[in-house]
Amino acid sequence: MPTTTWNRHHVLSLADFTAAEYDTVLQTAASFQEVLSRRTKKVPTLQGQVVANLFFEPSTRTRSSFELAAKRLSADTLNFAAATSSMTKGETILDTAKTYLAMGTDIMVVRHKEAGVPNAIAQEMDRLGVKVSVLNAGDGQHEHPSQALLDLFTICSLIDPNHPRLELLKGKKIAIVGDILHSRVARSNIWSFIASGAQLHLAAPPTLLPKLFAEYILESEGRSQNSEFTNQEFITSASPTPQLFLHWQLEPALQDADFVMTLRLQKERMTAHLLPSLREYHQLFGITSTKLQLCKPDVKVLHPGPVNRGVEISSELMDDPEFSLIQSQVTSGVAVRMALLYLLGSGKA
Repeated sequence: MPTTTWNRHHVLSLADFTAAEYDTVLQTAASFQEVLSRRTKKVPTLQGQVVANLFFEPSTRTRSSFELAAKRLSADTLNFAAATSSMTKGETILDTAKTYLAMGTDIMVVRHKEAGVPNAIAQEMDRLGVKVSVLNAGDGQHEHPSQALLDLFTICSLIDPNHPRLELLKGKKIAIVGDILHSRVARSNIWSFIASGAQLHLAAPPTLLPKLFAEYILESEGRSQNSEFTNQEFITSASPTPQLFLHWQLEPALQDADFVMTLRLQKERMTAHLLPSLREYHQLFGITSTKLQLCKPDVKVLHPGPVNRGVEISSELMDDPEFSLIQSQVTSGVAVRMALLYLLGSGKA
């Protein structure tokens, strides 16, 4: 295990993560990846602790991997489902969280369709003066830190399996394509990839990548909204920061890219008709083997899932082991979430 001190009590966002914290997560995950390759995949690290998975929104990969990660660390797990809980009788979110606190929960993993819910629970735990850590497993259109960390781990481990670290991505070109407007994964990946020194290119139709998105990035960095680009320049592409580029066409984003991440069209979060048709979207922005010819010859493709085959990515490419890292992302998810639970829980023993 890395010897770097970990002082973070909650993991709610990657916006304020330091390079040292990224490397601590990556190196800890690498240690657990080795554990998961053994015949006996369980360690007693969090024995006696309770991890509560409070998922107020449906999930397959994230919920299952957090549950498995906790069990691999020998923690006891509590799994919450809103549809079968007392919330159907009027119980509030904070009262639900305090119920799990009363059961002896040490770490709460929270997913909710509304942004800010994990932060609100973390603030309530801090107000009560308890040592419960809160881990954001995805909140609305805000962030999804553990997904971005496992994406980072997947890529860095591909480059250097023995010593994954942030600096490996410096100067690499990474393209994120798809429904960026509604994607909490994209928002978290922006912070991690920019912190690594990579060149990050976002590509989507104007309705899924509005100018407002660039202004949000500038505001987050405390910079002038109009200092980096003009409306005319944004018609084809824009650079709100020296490392981040926005495109309304796919080709410039893919040109010489080292990695391409494609995102699901989140139709459940769309409040208007933002696309003419799925067929047209696939023709213009769907990732296929033919379009990958614009990228570096050894380009790799990622997708956080779930995947709409034949929409954001072709089935052929998704299942092609030469290019696809999608299954590796799922595998990496357990090791990275073990790392996060370990880092949050190791100071509670």
